[in-house]
Amino acid sequence: MLDFASFLSQLTGNPALFVTVLLTLAVILVNGWTDAPNAIATAVSTRAIRPRAAILMASVFNFLGILVMTAINKTVAETIYNMVDFGDNAHEALVALCAAMVAIVLWAVMAWVFGIPTSESHALIAGLTGAAIAMHGGLSGVNGGEWVKVLYGLVLSTFLGFALGYLVVKGIEAIFRGVDRRRTTVLFRRAQIGGAAAMAFMHGAQDGQKFMGVFLLGMALAQGQTHTTTFEIPFWLILLCSIVMGLGTSIGGYRIIKAVGMDMVKLETYQGFAADIAGALCLLASSLTGMPVSTTHTKTTAIMGVGAARRLRSVDWSVVREMVLTWVLTFPGCGLIGFIMAKLFVAFL
Repeated sequence: MLDFASFLSQLTGNPALFVTVLLTLAVILVNGWTDAPNAIATAVSTRAIRPRAAILMASVFNFLGILVMTAINKTVAETIYNMVDFGDNAHEALVALCAAMVAIVLWAVMAWVFGIPTSESHALIAGLTGAAIAMHGGLSGVNGGEWVKVLYGLVLSTFLGFALGYLVVKGIEAIFRGVDRRRTTVLFRRAQIGGAAAMAFMHGAQDGQKFMGVFLLGMALAQGQTHTTTFEIPFWLILLCSIVMGLGTSIGGYRIIKAVGMDMVKLETYQGFAADIAGALCLLASSLTGMPVSTTHTKTTAIMGVGAARRLRSVDWSVVREMVLTWVLTFPGCGLIGFIMAKLFVAFL
């Protein structure tokens, strides 16, 4: 396992590694900027917690999620690490990885400008895949066995997220049917803080592992290792990813919070709690089975399920259509940018 002092020594003596690390941290920052706010969106929108306190809480629980889940099960990181093969030329492989990181940042920033919660997970996968296709001139650089987990995760997060949101809120309504509404509001306002913390924890568990997998892949390529299949995740890397992700959340979180927690459906406190718990359970199931899923996708489908439990008209389907369009476009769009960037980078670097 590489200690932090050795990492710094390699960083200062290897320009390729320095650029790779810088780009990977930029992607993690953008993830915190555009993706992590989904974890706390409902709690802020129902005024269970103030935005600044929510962002601080999200940063802490993102870190705990990365730390604990990595210790229990690091298969999500392994899936991302082994998903693509950039070829035997370590220099060209590293350049292709950098191109994929640039593509992901460009795609995420464009989506953020329009206030639409794009999936950084899908962008990451699409950018890496597009770059790998560019390097091999076909699909031979894509590990189908790992990639199919993405499709399973897409289906799971869509249907399970929606179903759990629907069932959890219906269960809460049945349990508290005869209880005074004012008492339940106070109860669920406090409980929703816990629900938001659980979502932030699972966001770290999922997305933190994805980006650590890319980070370690870049470090291996910078050292000329093109076919390393096993790795250890050092504690300093967990801490570094958490800090950068938390910084990103503090920079651009409110725009996404508004789109997810306020525009799509108006939630009461118990409904926000139900959405958080449903999303966290779905992410837990995905993390334990090693499926990389979109935390954005999972949270928004859970919110849709909660809204639909009241009545379908309570969901602003125009906002949903915008989100679905973004998800549909992410794979070909970011994949194409990754492909073009890889071709350009290899040609000129």
